[in-house]
Amino acid sequence: MPEAEYRIEDLAHRSGTTVRTIRAYQDRGLLPRPRRDGRANVYGEAHLARLHQIAELLERGYTLASIKELLDAWDTGRGLGGVLGLVTETEGPWSDEEPGRIGRAELAAAFGGEQDDEAVREAVDLGVLVRLPSSDEEPGEEFLVPSPRQLAVAVELHAAGVPLAAISGHLRELRTQVEHIASRFLEFTTEHVFRPYLDQPLADEKAAEAADLVRRLRPLAQQSVDAELARAMRELAVSHLRRHLAPPPCTPPTDDPPEPVPLPAATVRAVRALAGPANTAAFIAAAAEREVRARTLDALVPPPLEDESIRRAGPEAG
Repeated sequence: MPEAEYRIEDLAHRSGTTVRTIRAYQDRGLLPRPRRDGRANVYGEAHLARLHQIAELLERGYTLASIKELLDAWDTGRGLGGVLGLVTETEGPWSDEEPGRIGRAELAAAFGGEQDDEAVREAVDLGVLVRLPSSDEEPGEEFLVPSPRQLAVAVELHAAGVPLAAISGHLRELRTQVEHIASRFLEFTTEHVFRPYLDQPLADEKAAEAADLVRRLRPLAQQSVDAELARAMRELAVSHLRRHLAPPPCTPPTDDPPEPVPLPAATVRAVRALAGPANTAAFIAAAAEREVRARTLDALVPPPLEDESIRRAGPEAG
């Protein structure tokens, strides 16, 4: 049977979209150009099938840019099913944590009853909270919590006395550093694991093989970061605690008023780098006092007998 042909209005009706959307897809390269029949544009079953594919991918959450990459892969001979499986595996959750939900009243109660609209806006901006549409059946503001563990950390820090603004600022700083680590891990695995799959058209079998590798390697990023973070926290926390619990440097007691003494700038800089700006004066005073005491002790100790006998014998003994 001859292939069905459609004018753009008919194609829009059959596909459940609009003429304007079809033209936008053509401009983006998502939809092949129609065949010209005189002065009219004629579309076929391939155009209708492509519109159904785009609608399905949009429903699954893909962006138009991602859809174009997938359709280009299909058009160049790479199986769309395998590529979709690889993309789905990559876009899947990289944690076994299940999202949660929380209402505005429950959220305020978790933070000690504090109603802070600015903190909520900041949390939404950071993606810690996602606003959910309210309905008549469920009145009141409600949020999706993508990571309940992350929200629980904020609750504990706030209960320990950390201001909400400081928690948000810390998260922004941490996110920048973690995104750098994630980028490096992706570059590392791309170079040593996934390069053979990315430098050639992917058939369904190869795409499924790459998806299986993503599934196996997915937990490794978090495991390696967890192990290194635990090691660093252990070492740095101990040194941090010792530094803060160490007794402050003692300045020798004196009833005399302080008297300025000129010192070489290089000496002051060296002491400041060693002891810190707050301890520079005390360090110099303690060092000088130690030298004075050492000389006093030397004067109190009699010379060795050997030296005394040589002194009494005089030069002739030599």
